[in-house]
Amino acid sequence: MPAQPVVSDRLDGLFGSLSARKRVVASQMPVTLTIALVVVAAAIFSPETLTSNLFLAALLFHLAIAAACVAIPWARLPARAFAVIPLLDCLAIGFTREAGGPAFSVLSMMLVFPVIWLSAHVPPYMPALAIAGTVLSTVVPSAVQGSPPAGGSMIRTLILPLVMSVIAVTAHVVATTIRRQRIRLMENENELARTLGESIRRQGLLDAVLKAVGVGVWVVDGRGSTVLANRAMHADPALAGVINPARGQGQLLAPDRSTPVPENLLPAARAAAGESFTDELYWAGPPDRQRAYSVGSHGFPPAGGQEGGAVITFVDVTSLIGTLAAKDNFVATVSHELRTPLTSILGYLELVLDEPGHEDIREELLVVRRNAEHLLGLVNDLIAVASERVDLSLEEADLARLVAREVDAALPKAAGNGLRLVLDVEQPLPARMDPARISQVVRNLLSNAIKYSPNGGVITARAFRAETGPACAITDPGLGMTEEEQEQAFTKFFRSARSRATAIPGAGLGLPVSKTIVEGHGGSISLDSEPGVGTRATFILPET
Repeated sequence: MPAQPVVSDRLDGLFGSLSARKRVVASQMPVTLTIALVVVAAAIFSPETLTSNLFLAALLFHLAIAAACVAIPWARLPARAFAVIPLLDCLAIGFTREAGGPAFSVLSMMLVFPVIWLSAHVPPYMPALAIAGTVLSTVVPSAVQGSPPAGGSMIRTLILPLVMSVIAVTAHVVATTIRRQRIRLMENENELARTLGESIRRQGLLDAVLKAVGVGVWVVDGRGSTVLANRAMHADPALAGVINPARGQGQLLAPDRSTPVPENLLPAARAAAGESFTDELYWAGPPDRQRAYSVGSHGFPPAGGQEGGAVITFVDVTSLIGTLAAKDNFVATVSHELRTPLTSILGYLELVLDEPGHEDIREELLVVRRNAEHLLGLVNDLIAVASERVDLSLEEADLARLVAREVDAALPKAAGNGLRLVLDVEQPLPARMDPARISQVVRNLLSNAIKYSPNGGVITARAFRAETGPACAITDPGLGMTEEEQEQAFTKFFRSARSRATAIPGAGLGLPVSKTIVEGHGGSISLDSEPGVGTRATFILPET
């Protein structure tokens, strides 16, 4: 509820809306009304005073001043021209006091009106004018009358200006302070109004954006309670159940679509705990109408006395999940269909190569076999990537010897590209693994290091024991990758912009297949790369 304006604010508003003439008249009004009361009092209590020509002249002086306030076009004159009126008031009050005699000496108090009128204005010379007017009110009337200065008049000549000086200075200081405070308050009020207007505009813009986007937006506080949820959250029955379980199916499921997410791992609980995350896959809704959501959370700190919280977003990726699944099924189906004839082709090629009489086309048959084997390898990679699993035959083997063998096999290719391969291994380095599959991983990493190092240099292949198990690291001086490219490097068919620009051959399957193989062993694989510096690819196998 807005605050009611006080009386002073109303008066200031009324006074400020007046014209220059009306402001002068209003400021003169206290003196004019007081003189009118003095005339009435004199007529009642001292009629003989009204017969004094000097007293009547003083009254006419007051009347002339009041008439001047009304008649003079103050708006056309300089802004401080009105100061002549309170100065004349001081003289008129002095003449009225002297003409009235000792009984009217109290009229000196009327000097407060012109003194305050002058002192309340900004220019610092105004209090000096007020003090000068006070001195004139005591000196000039006595001089005009030709009366010698008596002891009482001398005291009045000294004391009255001194008292009025204190009043003038005090009024000026108070008026100046109040004016500055008022200006500051008005500036603050205007700034607050601008801030409020901008806040309202931004709130309207935010409301429009939240209503327009098709992404579910859920704002929670530090306790995980709902602060705001946009239309998309309420319109989706599955999401409406998430923010208000009483309205629908509020249970979120893990990526396997059947395991309920524990309460402490729900998005609101994780956000309330201060965790930020992106692209977390959750499922929601009844079994026959389940929807997939990519969920992210970003926290915001406390501000302006308000507690912090987090913004949680829900993006419906059901169609995308379905499309990816269909693509993987298609790739797997085509790959299986290709593997059978390729296997037959390779089998018949072996028979032809073993039979005599084909010596004249043997080189051509070997080229066919080599390319068929390469194509079969790609098909097997596609099958492994599509199924996200590989069949492993685990056994005890020496990782150091395996890496050394693959480095020896890659030496001719590296030398042809102007590269030098350096082997750094700890022997022995026993590990439980599928030697053929781990050899494929090392081969893929060495192949990438050679392909993506077009300017020569040294490639280092290390086999060592890390804290968590036997490991292998391939470091190259090649093109390197940005952070964004590293995040996508293990995605199927991904190739960096630089590799495409330099026409480096590849299908974008080596790293995804290597990741599938290493994680199938229970290990991990990672990249550490910088554009223009090179890349280090490291995989770690579990301890035996």
